[in-house]
Amino acid sequence: MHTIDLVYVGRGPHEELVAYIADQQGFYADEGVHVSLRDGCTWDAQQLRRCAVIGLGRTVLSRLNDGIPWVALHVNTASPLFWFLARPGLTSLADLAGQRLAVTPPHTGPGVFTRIVLRQAGLDVDRDVRTFVRWPGDYAMDLRRLRAGEIDAAMVGDTMAPEALAAEYGWNLLAYVGDHFRIPTVGVAVDPTYIEPDSPAVQAVVRAHRRALQVIQKDPDTTLRYLGNFLGRHTGDEIRAHYEKFIAPYFSPDGHTDLAAAQAGLTAVAAELGVSATFTAAEFYTTATAGSH
Repeated sequence: MHTIDLVYVGRGPHEELVAYIADQQGFYADEGVHVSLRDGCTWDAQQLRRCAVIGLGRTVLSRLNDGIPWVALHVNTASPLFWFLARPGLTSLADLAGQRLAVTPPHTGPGVFTRIVLRQAGLDVDRDVRTFVRWPGDYAMDLRRLRAGEIDAAMVGDTMAPEALAAEYGWNLLAYVGDHFRIPTVGVAVDPTYIEPDSPAVQAVVRAHRRALQVIQKDPDTTLRYLGNFLGRHTGDEIRAHYEKFIAPYFSPDGHTDLAAAQAGLTAVAAELGVSATFTAAEFYTTATAGSH
């Protein structure tokens, strides 16, 4: 049996669900690979290079900034699962002007996505918004600060079901990032300097993840059972609503992604970082672009 280290670099089902299903359903074993799933949330790019990495946002940023020759072989979704939650009285992204917004650092994937989406709404994060910068995590402290009135809004990930939280606390859901900006955010990426993309272990992981994506699309009851392990604060109805609105419609059925949309996303990220992209989406999202899903 082949072995490989597979690293997640974020929290929540957005990042972890596909690998979790592949593990729990025995798909890795079926495909002849032993996977050591590792927490790389605080790892730097150099530490990540010797592993297969789930986070495509992190890898595309380090290829743009550091020239690490990452390639993505599989895409789970190209719709970033992040949302802007806000206190009552704020009803649009434009209303965030002058407000206190919790965001992740500008060199992180969610931080870049935040800046791109707010720029589309006519806001410069550095000039027009009062930012409270914190590291990506489970966003629980953001919810506490929002309830306490210490901040006015937060850009949060899917460690919770944001629509359910908005309904529970009387907050407003200003925007779903995936409605405003598309780029592959999670899948499988490797640095060919250390891991051959065509190696049996990598290809076994890709096959296992494709099978997990089929579970998400065709077996909602199984998916909901696993999703509940990530969204334990929510009711079954809330978890199902989250799955039906944000998971099933946006996760690829086969690990492929739309190359034109990926190129547009890559161009926008490079512009936001103020760097020149020395590679194309076709060079980065290699075998993950055989379709337009």
